[in-house]
Amino acid sequence: MPLLPGAEPYRHHGGPVGILVCHGFTGSPNSMRPWAERAAAEGYSVSLPLLPGHGTHWKDLNTTRWPDWYATIEREYLSLAEECDQVFVFGLSMGGLLSLHLAAERGAGISGLVLVNPLVRMPGQAHVALPVVRHLVPSFPGITSDIAKPGVDEGGYTRTPLHAAHSMKQLTKIVQSQLPSVTQPLLLFRSPQDNVVSPDSGRMLLERVGSKDVEERLLERSRHVATLDWDAELIFDGSMDFVRRLTVPATKG
Repeated sequence: MPLLPGAEPYRHHGGPVGILVCHGFTGSPNSMRPWAERAAAEGYSVSLPLLPGHGTHWKDLNTTRWPDWYATIEREYLSLAEECDQVFVFGLSMGGLLSLHLAAERGAGISGLVLVNPLVRMPGQAHVALPVVRHLVPSFPGITSDIAKPGVDEGGYTRTPLHAAHSMKQLTKIVQSQLPSVTQPLLLFRSPQDNVVSPDSGRMLLERVGSKDVEERLLERSRHVATLDWDAELIFDGSMDFVRRLTVPATKG
């Protein structure tokens, strides 16, 4: 099946500092491309992969599970680590969840995390029925393009595939238990007007994460997909400052 417009993965070979960029559930690289391109323009090596099941049709996503998505993230991390002295990870929504799992698994191999409205805890109560409902109906109406800026579309799925959503829920439980093991410097951007991820996710992350170098910044003018919203430049500028602060002199020739 052909890719949706903007769903193509993005890769840039730059300097000795790498940045892995992770999009969210039912989304695609389209939501993160401006951020990835900004990092590339700053001279960093950048990888923004397309997660399996995304960028085509929601039915494709229902045939995948979180280990499939994580395998792609881990593969791209290893590729960056091979060519770079340091690797940072940027994530939006479920991309933030995958980033946290990678950070817990890879430890000192990751120099820092920048997360935008990361999903750490499933919102609302509808997810409680997922173990049963996913066998009765394939999908629910989706929540896509939660963006305050008029005329902006993230190009995500308009349906939420329930087998995949149940798998994502399973990953939230794993990551919640791993949070004390996440010790990398962390910059969290959070939108108070987020209609997709509840404030409980941010609170749980800040309460449980093992990082000592932690900062939260609020995005007052943006909704969930803040990387395409009014506060996008705040995210881009803040993340570049964060990486510069934590970058050590290059050692690879």
